Amino acid sequence: MSGLCALLAWSLLALLGLRAGAAQDETCCGPIVPRREWKAPASECDKRLNLPVRYVVVSHTAGSSCNTPALCLQQAHNVHHHHARMLGYCDVGYNFLIGEDGLVYEGRGWDTKGDHAGPAWNPMSIGITFMGNYMDRSPPPRAIRAAESLLACGVARGALHPNYEVKGHRDVQHTLSPGDQLYEIIRKWPRHRE
Repeated sequence: MSGLCALLAWSLLALLGLRAGAAQDETCCGPIVPRREWKAPASECDKRLNLPVRYVVVSHTAGSSCNTPALCLQQAHNVHHHHARMLGYCDVGYNFLIGEDGLVYEGRGWDTKGDHAGPAWNPMSIGITFMGNYMDRSPPPRAIRAAESLLACGVARGALHPNYEVKGHRDVQHTLSPGDQLYEIIRKWPRHRE
């Protein structure tokens, strides 16, 4: 059944013109939609992470959710606009964005320091955000699987320490992020530490 799901996902990506540019490392389970495919402006960031990092901070955007590649491309643009134009960041603040479509959208990527969890945590963590508000509802299973696959990929690529820890955004800053429902999910992940 998972083969059929993968075939359907790849077919959908091909129809949308995303498949050709989707980066897929042999050690990763799913594609990462590269910046050029969601037409992100060039990054102005120049601070690199010292890999492998030991922490992953999971957040939510608390904004609109998206459940199709077209809607998620638009939502990634919206988040980028808010961070770069409104807040003055050098780029979208997150390393990766997860859509309810089950795809991972490249933000700053594995190598670049994010602006997602404050000055103490940004230099030593990868920031993964789920696009949507998860206070009262959970992301669909395909989005959770995409995040878990991304974490496995990070370890395989050497970007995440083999003994990395997952933190909810609320574990490292005074915030409601990643939302009550998503926080309950990540608290059950074996690598979550408060």
